[in-house]
Amino acid sequence: MREKLLYYAVKYDGDYQKIKKAIEKDEPWEKITYDGCYLTIVDAMYPKKLKRLQYAPWVLFYEGDLSLMERNACGIVGSRNVSAYGAQMCRIITNILKEKYTIVSGLAKGVDALSHRYALDTHTIAVIGCGLDVIYPKENAWLYDKIRKQHLLLSEYPKGSKPFAYHFPWRNRILVGLSDQLVVVEARKRSGTMISVNEALAIDIPVYCVPHDFLKKEGEGCNLLISQGANILVDEEDIRNI
Repeated sequence: MREKLLYYAVKYDGDYQKIKKAIEKDEPWEKITYDGCYLTIVDAMYPKKLKRLQYAPWVLFYEGDLSLMERNACGIVGSRNVSAYGAQMCRIITNILKEKYTIVSGLAKGVDALSHRYALDTHTIAVIGCGLDVIYPKENAWLYDKIRKQHLLLSEYPKGSKPFAYHFPWRNRILVGLSDQLVVVEARKRSGTMISVNEALAIDIPVYCVPHDFLKKEGEGCNLLISQGANILVDEEDIRNI
């Protein structure tokens, strides 16, 4: 079965719904050689955390230390165009939480890249929205290299898969699924970060948010979530209690 799933994943460029249809129709398949490591939903090493998701990924392509998926983890997410305040909060939060959690994020610009960077001296998992051989954004090339060699780099998309915009909302569910709680550093009302929050709520993962000046658009998503019942991070003691 794992070889069948690999074939479908490569044929359909990691598209969840197309793979699902291929499985349901029992489409013809053949054994292929894949230049890289992968894990399927039928493998014993497949993380139980991800099976909580409504759309658990069929195949995970990876480079690095798979055992990191079994550790307690905290997802840290936020804006790509992070403000100075958001960057400062990300540094403080990551430096505290990395002492007891593996830090999980999406290796995008802004908050994602910062959270990975501050966790390089402990443990971090990066979930990306393209093939493991595709560097996006280019400015994070050095982070890709560090994470794939010393931590864990994951994707449901096979090598060569491009970073299409629709990949990233799907990427977010995996990031959340690997986490035991989710911290939102900075977010607008309409953003990929808010999609991550919805995924967390669907599987009962606690959500923590950094409060922002209500005049600042970059933090309005966080403030909205707090008003709707998300946990507010008032000081460093709150962060330590996560």
